[in-house]
Amino acid sequence: MKVGLIGDSLTEGRPGVSFYKLLKKQHPHIYIDNLGNPGETVKSLFTRLEKSPLDASYDLLILWIGVNDVYSKLLKVQAQPVAKDHHEFGEYCVKVLEKALAASKQVVLLSPALVGEDLQNEPNMEIKELSSIMESSAMSFNNVHFVNMQNLFRQHLKHHYSTNFINTNVIRVMIEVLFYNSPSRIDQLSEKRGLYLTMDGIHLNSKGADIVAQQYTSIIEQYMTEKETGGR
Repeated sequence: MKVGLIGDSLTEGRPGVSFYKLLKKQHPHIYIDNLGNPGETVKSLFTRLEKSPLDASYDLLILWIGVNDVYSKLLKVQAQPVAKDHHEFGEYCVKVLEKALAASKQVVLLSPALVGEDLQNEPNMEIKELSSIMESSAMSFNNVHFVNMQNLFRQHLKHHYSTNFINTNVIRVMIEVLFYNSPSRIDQLSEKRGLYLTMDGIHLNSKGADIVAQQYTSIIEQYMTEKETGGR
């Protein structure tokens, strides 16, 4: 079985704790291809897939995209182009799914999770809106399944206090990529900032990475079960 993971720095695994590494340990007999690209937006992802089409041999592609379409608006420097409005975001989401389906039998589209652990803040309200658009886009295709990651994170955050810390300093983000590369150091930084699932409001600490790895495991196992029974 060949699984492709498409996304941004959360998929690549830097900064923060890599859920991909946890997933690899849990599924040593499955080929899992990490196609994460730091700073990726839905628009830049389409451009990437247009210039470098995916190898058309995946059994399952999991796309986790969209957080930088919100987060990058808080930064002074935007590494990748962002959709000009929600309508264009939806158009590019459909285009990305078309590219993914050309390379895989099944595609799972994940919504962005968090920009800050305060789910009532303005960025997370926009993520909620984008998630609705992504779900509608997924429903346009027979072989695309949608998972709302913000709802998943909400379930884990509702019983825990978190500060409203969000790292919007690009230089600090780069420093943390270089110097916070062990789970223990990342978790210490997360605790210092009063965060529960992330190290900076976006990128994962050990708890967050474990939750995501479990969700991906559930997706993969569901695909394998349905393949055996002839579902989907």
